[in-house]
Order: sequence, then C-alpha cells, then structure tokens
Amino acid sequence: MTLEEKIMAQMKEAMKSKNEAALRGLRAIKAEIIKAKTEPGANGQLTEENAGKMLQKMVKQRRDSLDIFRQQNRDDLAAKELEEIAIIEQFLPKQLTEEELKTALEQIIAETGASSSADLGKVMGVASKKLAGQADG
Repeated sequence: MTLEEKIMAQMKEAMKSKNEAALRGLRAIKAEIIKAKTEPGANGQLTEENAGKMLQKMVKQRRDSLDIFRQQNRDDLAAKELEEIAIIEQFLPKQLTEEELKTALEQIIAETGASSSADLGKVMGVASKKLAGQADG
C-alpha cells in the first residue's frame, strides 16, 4: 500500500469519525503529495525516498511554526500544529534513539576508517544515506 493509499484510507476514517484534527493533517499531506507528483521530473510518481523527505520537511515546518506560536503566546495555534505533527509522524519511519544512533555512527566510522575531523565529510555522506529518515541531519 502506497503512502497516498494509506492517506486516502485514513482520510475516509477521519471523515466518518468527524476527527477534524486528523483530517486537517491528512489533507495537508495529500496536498503535498499532489504537489510532489506534479513537479518536473517526477513523472506523476512519488518514490518512497521522496515521500520520507517530504514528510520530514512538513514536520520541520510545523515545529518552526510551533516555536513561533509559543513565543507569541498563541496556544490555540500551537495546539493545532502539535496535532498535525502527531498525524504526520505516523507515516515517518521510527526514529533512532540516541544510543542506537551512537552505535550506528560508530559502525560507520569503523567502516570508513575515519580517524580525524578531516574525515567528517566521508562519515556524513555514508551516514546520511544509511540513516535517512531515521535520524535528523
């Protein structure tokens, strides 16, 4: 089942249960999927990798908005952003814990043979490919 099919199925359930928060978040994802599919070079397809990046970008945007709303004491808008973040994160892969991330990075450092900070580029390149979607940059 593709991301778009999952979104559509959950949208139907949210409509039936009159869950406005879920519906708002799912509609936002659906809009981004449509936009991504119509971009040049997408050929009307949304790859798994692009879907993950898109969802991560959406969460980051909402976290930024959340910070602004909290600074301006707009708890009503902050609550809506939190609800949407929770909906979007359902479709992201499980994030690594700090311990799991350390272990994975130690393995990557050993594989690449990095020995100083000059080798940071090599490690980051491998880590970003290997841990894509599971850890923030």
